[in-house]
Amino acid sequence: MFETIGCAVCHAPLLTTAPAGTPMFGGQYRVPQALGSVALHPYSDYLAHDVGTGDGIVLAVPENYGPQFVQMQATFAASANKIRTAPLWGLRTRSRLMHDGQSYTLREAIGRHQGEASKVRAAFDALPPQSQEQLLTFLRSL
Repeated sequence: MFETIGCAVCHAPLLTTAPAGTPMFGGQYRVPQALGSVALHPYSDYLAHDVGTGDGIVLAVPENYGPQFVQMQATFAASANKIRTAPLWGLRTRSRLMHDGQSYTLREAIGRHQGEASKVRAAFDALPPQSQEQLLTFLRSL
């Protein structure tokens, strides 16, 4: 159900680290054997998404960049609504949810999902009560 209604689009169940030996930071570092190709289950893509609860911090183009960057201001202004997808890994240990800690229940946190997550929230709302409870039980197991 988690994947079917779209939660997994942002809360990705599986991420795999780069293979051992992969160069990083311009070749200054190579992924060690112990960390290569490790499967993790963070339930996050760690990307920034607009879910309607952004922190209001806008990335701005410095004034000295000149008029050619004025169009970029609109792009940066949209960043005020974006937050990094919180990993659901360890969710069962948290009493305050969302990036701002303003949600105290899973239903409240799900209900706050707007913007890019509106369709997913609507899909959750459309589930029969028993299916909603099954999904909440799954989330409480993470």
